[in-house]
Amino acid sequence: MLFGDVTIEAISYQLPPHRITSAAIESQISGAMANLQIPKGTFESLTGIRERRFWDPGVMPSDVATLAARKVIEVAGIDPKEIGCLINTSVCRDFIEPSVACLVHGNLKLFPHCLNYDIGNACLGFLNGMSSIIFMIEAGLIKYGLVVDGEGSREVVEMTIKRLQSPDVSRETFYESFATLTLGSGAVAMLLCHKDISRTGHLINGSVCLAATEYNRLTFGQKDYMKTDSMALMKAGMSLARDTWKLASTELEGWSDETIDLYAPHQVSKSHMDALTKTLGITPEKVFLNFYTHGNIGPAAVPITLAMAEEAGRIQSSDHVALLGIGSGLNCSGMSITW
Repeated sequence: MLFGDVTIEAISYQLPPHRITSAAIESQISGAMANLQIPKGTFESLTGIRERRFWDPGVMPSDVATLAARKVIEVAGIDPKEIGCLINTSVCRDFIEPSVACLVHGNLKLFPHCLNYDIGNACLGFLNGMSSIIFMIEAGLIKYGLVVDGEGSREVVEMTIKRLQSPDVSRETFYESFATLTLGSGAVAMLLCHKDISRTGHLINGSVCLAATEYNRLTFGQKDYMKTDSMALMKAGMSLARDTWKLASTELEGWSDETIDLYAPHQVSKSHMDALTKTLGITPEKVFLNFYTHGNIGPAAVPITLAMAEEAGRIQSSDHVALLGIGSGLNCSGMSITW
């Protein structure tokens, strides 16, 4: 899909206050690790994750998504009444219903004519939300669109730790739970608008998406439970990423490692990122990484990574930026931006 009329006007994110180290998590499941003869330090050595963050107990996805949304509206300096659609993409939810988008919309007191709804597609959700807003702006239906995401991993990680403290936990259960312990938390909001009213000019050129839903049972997640076949998921994910990259190379202008200045990917761990850079043949130094201190923040990872890369001075005006995402299910997407 080729775009050309929509820009990223602003991105704002919110990070939780509590830093939870991998060493602290291992100390809570040391009994199981000893019984299964898993060496101390295994988690950090395999994932590269030193810490992740938790919100205070009881903090809801809509609470933190609202904080990020307020920040992005303030940064953009627009009248909230001009926002024509709000989409929430978080995996985490306050309730089954109403939608998180509805709660954020109400918190912000947005205009009654502002559409609001959730899009759920695992870790790919934010990119899907961006595409939906782009379609509406390019069709002339709205001037501004807002995508928000609020993720909190405290409950599922703490419940996983509790299960792994069982004296009879098996090696199979331990490794099925391994990916859960990579999860982090964060909130982010992105404001998009038509290029003719943009102050930034961060132009979205286009995107591609591919599905491999024959692998839709490699991860199962609930609010307090997650089970993952990590090795099978990585293998299938890398194959899909390779096919998606090839598609992007044919459909998106300038999509090559030689012409891309920076990658802002969804990221899970060191092993996943090493496999991705090798599979796609991309320059590792061009990939902006934050999983070491934030873990896997789900669909919030790509926009937070993009915002952090800009803050770090890794993106300059006119740079070609590639957003990369793989979501369990499986789905994969690449998006091209001229900054």
